[in-house]
Amino acid sequence: MPETAAVPAAVPASGTVHWIGAGLSTGSGLAALCDAADRVRLWHRTEERAAQSLGALGLAGRAEPRAYTLPALTAELAPGDVVVSMLPAPEHAPLLAACVTRKAHFACSSYVSEAVLDQVPAATAAGIVVLTEAGLDPGIDHLFAHSLIARAREEIGADTAAEVGLTSYCGGIPAVPNDFKYRFSWAPAGVLNALRSPARYIEGGAETTALRPWEVTRPHVVDGEPFEVYPNRDSIPFVDQYGLPSAWKPQTFIRGTLRLDGWLDAWQPVFEELRHGDDQRITALAQELATRYPTTDADRDRVVLAVSLDVRDGTGRAWSGRYLLDMRGDAEESAMARCVSRTLALGVRRILGGGLPPGLNRAAETAARSEEWLTELAANGIDFTLQARCT
Repeated sequence: MPETAAVPAAVPASGTVHWIGAGLSTGSGLAALCDAADRVRLWHRTEERAAQSLGALGLAGRAEPRAYTLPALTAELAPGDVVVSMLPAPEHAPLLAACVTRKAHFACSSYVSEAVLDQVPAATAAGIVVLTEAGLDPGIDHLFAHSLIARAREEIGADTAAEVGLTSYCGGIPAVPNDFKYRFSWAPAGVLNALRSPARYIEGGAETTALRPWEVTRPHVVDGEPFEVYPNRDSIPFVDQYGLPSAWKPQTFIRGTLRLDGWLDAWQPVFEELRHGDDQRITALAQELATRYPTTDADRDRVVLAVSLDVRDGTGRAWSGRYLLDMRGDAEESAMARCVSRTLALGVRRILGGGLPPGLNRAAETAARSEEWLTELAANGIDFTLQARCT
């Protein structure tokens, strides 16, 4: 039999963290890293903007401000440093390439892109940890799903034929509903382009594709409160990523977006633009919406993440589980920033402590890791509830 190549040990962490970007999702997780790391540098558009962001976060003097360009960052990278990217997803791959060259670890909260995936073999060979999907969605949603599936396996049995329904809906919404039924918690262009992307999911036991996801928006009640939900991206790969037993047949498997009740009606003018506008028009629309519905310091956001699993075997025995995270922002920090940055910081602390192997890692790789992360997140101010029953 051919020998399996040994996976190299991870490059020892140097203790220095480079946090790239100080946008809407940068929050108290950065402060947590100032406590955990030997040195933290915040890279932003200009050194002055970086210093202002540190001041706003109460971190003046605890992290070093830097003006970000990729060459400037690369010049300061040392083996074992950790680069945390809060930049838009298309910018992750060039950052990762610099990390591989300089033998620095990489972390982000985004989905794994093909451009990032292509670099994983080189990163693994170099002893570099690549941590992805370690935010809210993706991130905490994965943790909830892994936990629910593990609990259901214990009750129903992984080898027992069963029908399964899993839904995972997440949304950043206004804490106080407005006429637009929305509050931009990330770049408007990203929100619009996500709506323009087809969604693939399982419904009625069959794979289904919605070319315009908003057209399959439906009511969804969470803890007695009405919302609207629609599928996004491609849910199908997560059947395997979540480790769903092969004997369990998904009748419903949807990962999607949650919005306030009334969102579908409020956004009809936007949908008309999405149906007929080209890239240039959609870019202009994003700028118009940002101007028309600005996020101010007085605004408070709300994050709702609801993950549900229902499993029923052939005898009628059933198991149901629900995780719910419902958090509101305050004057110090938005709920979105808290959830994303604290989860990401937890992962970075794992890298600093040598707790993750070289190569591709996600927040949730196993049920055991998910339980560990959920316990630590709960201890660090990320509140959620679990309900489960077997009948």
